[in-house]
Amino acid sequence: MSLVVSDQKTRRNVAVLVAAQAILGAQLPMLFVIGGLAGGMLAGNICFATLPISLIVFGSMTTAPWMSPLMQRRGRQFGFMVGAIGGAIGAVIGAYALFVSSFTLLLVGAYFTGIYMSAHGFYRFAVADTASEEFRPKAISYVMTGGLLAALIGPQLNKLVFDVTLLPVLGGVFLPNPFIATYLCIVAMNIVGMFLFLLLDLPKGAALQNQSSQLPVGRTRMQLLRSPTVLVSILCGMVAYSLMNLVMTSTPLAVIGCGFTSSNANDIVSVHVLAMFIPSFFTGHLIVRFGAVRIIAVGLFVLALAGMVALSGVALGNFFLSLLLLGIGWNFGFIGATSLLASAHTAEERGNAQGMNDMIVFGCVTLASLASGGLLNCSGGTAVQGWSTVNLAMIPFLLIACGALVWLVTGNRRTADVVS
Repeated sequence: MSLVVSDQKTRRNVAVLVAAQAILGAQLPMLFVIGGLAGGMLAGNICFATLPISLIVFGSMTTAPWMSPLMQRRGRQFGFMVGAIGGAIGAVIGAYALFVSSFTLLLVGAYFTGIYMSAHGFYRFAVADTASEEFRPKAISYVMTGGLLAALIGPQLNKLVFDVTLLPVLGGVFLPNPFIATYLCIVAMNIVGMFLFLLLDLPKGAALQNQSSQLPVGRTRMQLLRSPTVLVSILCGMVAYSLMNLVMTSTPLAVIGCGFTSSNANDIVSVHVLAMFIPSFFTGHLIVRFGAVRIIAVGLFVLALAGMVALSGVALGNFFLSLLLLGIGWNFGFIGATSLLASAHTAEERGNAQGMNDMIVFGCVTLASLASGGLLNCSGGTAVQGWSTVNLAMIPFLLIACGALVWLVTGNRRTADVVS
């Protein structure tokens, strides 16, 4: 009976977090579209155009080590509220930075947005806290489907406000550039989205502490990293997310650099984000049936296909297909890695494992987004050459992740042979 109740509670939390993904999550595709464009407008060096996106990811990386323990002490709901407040503050600072043409303030605002991004990353773990072992992969996958609505809301809302330079509601205030309206929309989205978290039914911080105090002390972070399953799950999640970010960050700049419009860039990003989350309707079921390792392997293969399509040409169709495959590959690789990690640690190890995972993953994503602008703008004479360099950079990391999966599988087989 307790198992049924647990999954009923989880289904309610899934519904709330799907809505949160849709409303608050829509800010991320909006920022990833305009971040490089706004940065290129304010930065003195075009090589630093994607630095605002890098600061978002850097903010997420540096927040994860304290966000996860904070949620362990105070509860997921409290942490999610902190994240939304961070997102609202970041958008306010970003809007003001654009109003006064300050690249430094734009980076400060981006860092605060990273606090939201860190909390956003724990949505998928929150449902795992109350789910049964069988329902856990499906619950994680369902939460990720909220990104579908975010993919529709974010880029399309961006297109609506992109040319807004007058705000009658503020007494006819003229905006010096169109990006400010996007940041103001993001402020409103964070404020509205915060009320959703009041509907969550998750263990409170005190309950989690009492539960953990009754359990034996878990492994330290270094001990967790000595577990092959934990290590490979973190590595594969890192590669899947970093390569997706590497390519996606430079896409709007590459699309415009190849002669297409900002509207084309928004549409391509929209297709990409849809591809990131549409598979979530069945990714969890596939993990239950075939196992997380096989799904991760499929994800890495699809990421490789995305790079091949991008390298084959710079027609608009190539951009659309490449970014579509990039989203699907990320979905399989990242959700598979998340499920593998969730099965490799105990309840008392949750804070250490998840915080360490997101710190490492988003640390590498930060490096990828930093490299993205440099590879695109500073590695060749044209946008076409830069775009090729970005996609060629995927190859060594895909090989490392594939090698790690092979090592994990063969190691497990050797262990099984010894036991038998």
